[in-house]
Amino acid sequence: MIPAVIFCSVLIGILALYFLATALWLSPGSALKRRLQRLESDGLPEAVSVDAPGRLLREEHPFRQIVFRFPLLKRLENLMAHSGTSLSPPLFVVALALTSVSVFFSVFLWFGKPLVAIAAMTAVGCLPIVYLTHCKKRRQVKFEEQLPDALTMIARSLRAGHSLAAAVELIGREVPQPTGGLFREAYEQQQLGMRITEALGAMAGKIESMDLHFFLTIVRVNSESGGSLAEVLEKLAETVRSRLQVRRQVRTYTAEGRMSGYVLLALPVAVFVVFNLKNPKYMDVFFTVPECRLSLVAAAVAQAVGFLVIRKIVNIRI
Repeated sequence: MIPAVIFCSVLIGILALYFLATALWLSPGSALKRRLQRLESDGLPEAVSVDAPGRLLREEHPFRQIVFRFPLLKRLENLMAHSGTSLSPPLFVVALALTSVSVFFSVFLWFGKPLVAIAAMTAVGCLPIVYLTHCKKRRQVKFEEQLPDALTMIARSLRAGHSLAAAVELIGREVPQPTGGLFREAYEQQQLGMRITEALGAMAGKIESMDLHFFLTIVRVNSESGGSLAEVLEKLAETVRSRLQVRRQVRTYTAEGRMSGYVLLALPVAVFVVFNLKNPKYMDVFFTVPECRLSLVAAAVAQAVGFLVIRKIVNIRI
């Protein structure tokens, strides 16, 4: 009972500090301060490169400069940026580390087994990463669905005589998230002094999309060489719509393969859990005999490899 009380107390304290720091981080005053500090550190608008997109809205505090130099934490920061979350990466890392450590000690005090505590800590640490990956994929799919209509709106706005900045403002105002939010941020950065091409180029670091790279390349080439940008964007919108249609057809054809992978992965685990609940003594051999432990680990590895192979087969990139 005492370990459970300790765990709940630590978890409540972590959540309280987390929500307090998040509220301070998301306040309008803090956002304006970070933006102005970033502009001051970059100097002229031309100094803002496309290789560092999205950093205009983030403050380079000492914790981030030290911790996020590690490749793994840098990938976590990029994952958070691509997932569209508004959380602070340093705050997320600290909260995740404290929660994992508290879970480890609580489970260890409750069961007294280090392996169980490590497994629980690993599961708790992986859940936010899995959730962020899911949010990233969902946001990417939604953006790619909205991009053709956004390109058509930009082309029609240009044909009506508006500038590219005005067309970007229209997308940010009329199109829902995530496309509208990305274009709105680009327009706000342009209002702060960045060139519109550089502000649009910063979108590449906030979401992964091949179609977006095509759009950014067209805008950059058009700004240097000229031409009918509206006509090119209309053709790009038609191409993107055709790719989306082919992608939907492929997902329909591979639905059976994906479902087979999920069933083959979940069925042995479900049978093992049911047998363990119905007759625990019958399954104790897998936890007491060394050879059975190895067979259990080998079966789990084989299941994971088979699922990854099936997923690789049905995951056809268009």
